[in-house]
Amino acid sequence: MRVLLVEDNGPLQRIIEKRLSEEGYSTDSSSDGDEGAGFACAYDYDLAILDIMLPKVSGLEILKMIKKRNPLTPVLLLTAKDSVVDKVAGLDAGADDYLVKPFAFDELLARVRALMRRQTDVEGSSLSIADLTMDLLARKVQRGSKEITLTVKEFALLEYMLRNKQRILTRSQIADHVWNYSFDSGTNIVDVYIRYLRRKIDSDESQKLIHTIRGVGYILKEEA
Repeated sequence: MRVLLVEDNGPLQRIIEKRLSEEGYSTDSSSDGDEGAGFACAYDYDLAILDIMLPKVSGLEILKMIKKRNPLTPVLLLTAKDSVVDKVAGLDAGADDYLVKPFAFDELLARVRALMRRQTDVEGSSLSIADLTMDLLARKVQRGSKEITLTVKEFALLEYMLRNKQRILTRSQIADHVWNYSFDSGTNIVDVYIRYLRRKIDSDESQKLIHTIRGVGYILKEEA
C-alpha cells in the first residue's frame, strides 16, 4: 500500500515514516505543504496522513485535492488542535479520521489499519486470478491448496499486480507504487522481486501467471 505523509515536525515525520515502513507501507513523505500538494496531485495513494498546520499549503487544502482526485482515498488528519471546531472543519472537508497530538504510535498504526480495512471492505477482502488467491485481511496467499509465504515487499508487489491483473505494468509504475517517488530507477530491484515472486508462485506450476513484456515490464494473466 502506498501512503502519503505530510508532517512539518521533522523528528515526528521521520518516526512515522519509519514505523509505516516497518509495517510494509511504501511512503512518500514531506514536511512542506506545497510539496505535499504536488504529491497529492501527481500520484494515487491508498491512504494519506496529513498534519493540518503546514507551511505554504494547509493540510485541509491537500485533503480537498486528494478527495477530488479520488473520493474513496482514506485520509487521517494529525493536529495539535483539539477543539470541536477544528475537528468539525476537518471532518466536513472529507477527513475519515482525526488524531490529536501527542499520540501513541501504536494508536496511529491501529487507525491506519482500520482505515485500510474499511477500504478493503469497500473493494472486497480478497483478490484472485486462476487458482491464486490473496486474503487481504488475513494477509495470506495460496496457489491452489498450497499456502505461499511472502515477505512484506513481495506481498505488496503481488497485491499491486493482482489489483491490475490483465494489464501491462511498466517497471516505473511498479516502482512508483510498491516503493516510492525517491526510488532509483537505475537499479534492477523490480526485476529482482519479480524473480522472487516467480519462484514462489510459478516455479512448480504448469500454468504460469507472471509474464514478461520485453522492453516494457510485466503482466499478471492466465495463459490462453
